Amino acid sequence: MEQRIRDSFAAQSLMQTFGATVAEVAPGRVVLEAPIGEGARQQHGAGHAGLTFALADTAAGYAALTLMPEGREVMTVEAKINLMSPCIGDRLIARGEVAKAGRRLSVCRAEVVALRDGRETCIALMQATMIPVDP
Repeated sequence: MEQRIRDSFAAQSLMQTFGATVAEVAPGRVVLEAPIGEGARQQHGAGHAGLTFALADTAAGYAALTLMPEGREVMTVEAKINLMSPCIGDRLIARGEVAKAGRRLSVCRAEVVALRDGRETCIALMQATMIPVDP
């Protein structure tokens, strides 16, 4: 299962652009990390919400995929994110987990924290719904 997630993640060009990596894979849980690079900042110097959303969505989606049978994929059908604090720091960590895995839909959540001087600040919470699809 872990190699399947890592191989799929490696094919995501947006995650490569952001320099994101897979830090952890477990059934129903995936953790991603990415630097808050110069190319992913908004006009005030903080990390762009697009970076935060992309990491949260990807972590939640891969968490759902860990519980899917071999040969199935998932896609996001709905996502809601609360941006609770500016994205200020050196790195982001997105922790995705499955809240409820169903036959037709999986409800997931993701927390995104910014690392600054070794301290974590929760900057966003997402709830998302994933649907199984054929590749």
